[in-house]
Amino acid sequence: AAEGARFAVSGVNLGLFCSTPSVALSRNLGRKQAFEMLVTGDFIDAQAALDKGLVNAIVPAEGLDAEVGRLAASICAKPAAAIAAGKGLFYRQLEMGIEAAYQLAGQTMACNMMDESALEGVQAFIEKRAPSWK
Repeated sequence: AAEGARFAVSGVNLGLFCSTPSVALSRNLGRKQAFEMLVTGDFIDAQAALDKGLVNAIVPAEGLDAEVGRLAASICAKPAAAIAAGKGLFYRQLEMGIEAAYQLAGQTMACNMMDESALEGVQAFIEKRAPSWK
């Protein structure tokens, strides 16, 4: 978030409970924090958003685009297959019981280990060189 950013779920201020935002908030913040935001409609500043886990970092407003670009470049520099597998696993396992989540994680890891990019990554590590992703 940019310094000076403010966040609110303000539908309740208009007599409308923000039903669809409640789904994302309840899955990304603590329940009490999410519910407080939903029922008060109050604004929180960037530091409070960081403390609640709503944002990952606070940067100067003039550096926000550069920071977003840096983060995007870091992700894009990784093999797409690994990112896709990880993203799929991450969101699917959230709603599973612990045993099912670990089973899915194991299956995902086994499939990912057979991917060409994983083989290249491991070989590059052994050879002490940077991987060459295709």
